[in-house]
Amino acid sequence: MKYPPLIIRLPVWVGNLLKNYPSPIANPDERMHLVVELARQNVDKGMNGPFGAAVFDETGNLIAPGINMVVGSGCSLLHAEMVALALAQKSVGRFDLSDGGRWHYQLFSSTEPCAMCLGALPWSGIGKLFCAARGEDAEAIGFDEGAKPPDWVTTLQRRGIAVERDLLRQEAVAVLRDYAARGGRIYNPVPSRG
Repeated sequence: MKYPPLIIRLPVWVGNLLKNYPSPIANPDERMHLVVELARQNVDKGMNGPFGAAVFDETGNLIAPGINMVVGSGCSLLHAEMVALALAQKSVGRFDLSDGGRWHYQLFSSTEPCAMCLGALPWSGIGKLFCAARGEDAEAIGFDEGAKPPDWVTTLQRRGIAVERDLLRQEAVAVLRDYAARGGRIYNPVPSRG
């Protein structure tokens, strides 16, 4: 049986948006602003879910952006974080971004990672995770974030990944609510608890 290739191709608008941002982006708030804007534009362009992410090096150079591409690609793996990590790994040429701890990369995400994305973080090679909206903010509009341990932040920290939460949370929550208000597709909704 022949299987079609999985190609991650970001839409042209992502490149156009990135032209408006300096490199490096030294301030974490400004990096998160870019990520929230990726999520916002993903909603505005009618592409997919209301999520954005990006991998930066420690000085603020953008390594790879990511947007949620689940619906358009027909592939449940293509969450914004997974796209950003995959493109960053291809960009630097290794599956472990840190190369055994020699390099320090940060993942910025417009919403805390779901169970799938959380599982990918320890093997990705990132050293720090910045999150805007919380998982409960995504669940409030109907998304299922999966079964995550309640102490997931501590679990990541024990594995050497620092976590900073709530960076521009209200801006990211506004994107989620806008998506829901526009009737955006809630794929894999929270299971009914009947």
